[in-house]
Amino acid sequence: MSEQLLLLSQQWRDPLLLGLQVLLILFIAYLLQRLVTRGLGRLGSRYPLPPELLLPLRGGVRWLIIGGALIMVLERFGVSATVLWTAFSGFVAVAAVAFFAIWSVLSNLLCAVLIMTVGPFRLGDLVELVESFDKPIVKGRVIDINMLYTTLEEVSESGTGAIVQVPNSLFFQKVLRRWRGTDIQTSNHSTHE
Repeated sequence: MSEQLLLLSQQWRDPLLLGLQVLLILFIAYLLQRLVTRGLGRLGSRYPLPPELLLPLRGGVRWLIIGGALIMVLERFGVSATVLWTAFSGFVAVAAVAFFAIWSVLSNLLCAVLIMTVGPFRLGDLVELVESFDKPIVKGRVIDINMLYTTLEEVSESGTGAIVQVPNSLFFQKVLRRWRGTDIQTSNHSTHE
């Protein structure tokens, strides 16, 4: 019976020791986080530090302690910190490249939402994008607004002009002149009478 108990204790010794080490790491991290939070609170009450500074500082310290404890726990389970760092940096690099690749699309989508909510112009308005020094880029009547671009019909003397699709983000990067569609129709009717 004692041989079986000895064999059983040898089998469970390493997992129990690992579990105790993990619990000890988590407990120390919890105590350290509480101690640092309390110290920052006392520092804020002793010196006139604004809460706008203390709140992000507490959050940053908390995440550093949690991240450090997580890395220590994973190392106890046999995961190398080098492998974790390589995986994390690879993920960040791929995310940065993907974000850079779709930046113009995201910019146009956000600008479309702003055009539809803020309303710098509407369907039927005559708009003109102006470069610096009062040099016009494009001028036309708004005939469509979608999530990526705004469609303009260029104004010409013969009545109709070319169809131009302008990226929505361009309306927020350049100077915009606008004539309301109702103002143009009123002035056209008064000149024909």
